[in-house]
Formats: sequence, structure tokens, C-alpha cells
Amino acid sequence: MTTHLAPQPLLPRQPVPALQLPTLDHGLFDLAADAAPNFTLLVFYRGLHCPICLKYLLELGRLQADFEQRGVKILALSSDTPERARAMADKLKAPGLRMGHSLPLAQARAWGLYLSTSRGTTSIGIEEPPLFSEPGVFIVRPDGTLYYGAVQTMPFARPHFDELLAAIDFAVAKNYPARGEYTGPA
Repeated sequence: MTTHLAPQPLLPRQPVPALQLPTLDHGLFDLAADAAPNFTLLVFYRGLHCPICLKYLLELGRLQADFEQRGVKILALSSDTPERARAMADKLKAPGLRMGHSLPLAQARAWGLYLSTSRGTTSIGIEEPPLFSEPGVFIVRPDGTLYYGAVQTMPFARPHFDELLAAIDFAVAKNYPARGEYTGPA
């Protein structure tokens, strides 16, 4: 019998896994020491090889100031090497956007992310790494608990950042609790 290590979902209102990793231009990121006034938005992306990630992160960069005005800090992160992360950052042209890199895949799995194997060269002519994580978006409260989480098995159909902004406005104004926390019998 083969044992498969499927990702386990994180639970709202519970502590998220520790997260420390280097960034390109903003030093070491440590989620526990970098609490935002309202939330931290973590955007896990597939890597330089993904043209959909580029488009997604361009939108994030465009809305970065809107998130910051709401007391939300942002980190875009991947398992890419520093060189590949720098190439993605150069394409984004968003110097204020914190870009984390070198995410260990075991840590990606601890966050509930799916892992994929390389399929070779992508449509934009960039080789996929041998292993990489699929996308995930998480909103973490200043106390280190999960407020919102979305993970993907594919690069398609990700949460829209403008909708997340509206959700954050609602959550803060109404002191709306994180949902999906129930783990008892159904």
C-alpha cells in the first residue's frame, strides 16, 4: 500500500504554520514578528515559469497601496530561487511589493498547498522547476490565526484582489469572524 502525503487544510481561527523566509529587497520575512495592523496577505505563487502568476501579481502590485491603506501587509512568495524570483520582480516593476523566495516545499505543504512536478518548458519558454507548489492565498490576523484561505490545484480561477479588498472592508467594519472553524460531527 502506498502512502500519499496530501496537503491538510488550515483551520480558520487557529494558528497558521510558522513562516520565515528571505525576500529580495526587504530582508528576512518572519510572519510572527511582522504583524500588520489588520491582516497579512500571503500570496503563494507557482514561480517565474507561470504566465498566469505574472498577470495575477501585476494586479496585486496595482492594488498594493489600497491594501496598505486598510492596514494589510503583503508578501508574494514562491519556492523559486533568488535569481528566478528577481526575474519575476523585474517583470512586475513593483519595487514596494515584498517578494519572498526559497520557500521549502515541506513548508508549502504545511500551509496546505498542492505540489506539482515539472512538465518541461511552459508556453512562455521557461523551464518549470522539478517540483513547485500550486497557488494559495491566505489572510492572517495579527495574532497569527487564519482568517481566510484559498488553495488551488491549478493556476486558474484564483481569488480576485478587488473582491478581497471589499471583503476586508466588510470584515473590519463589521468585526466579522473567520468562518469554517467547525470541526465537530456533521
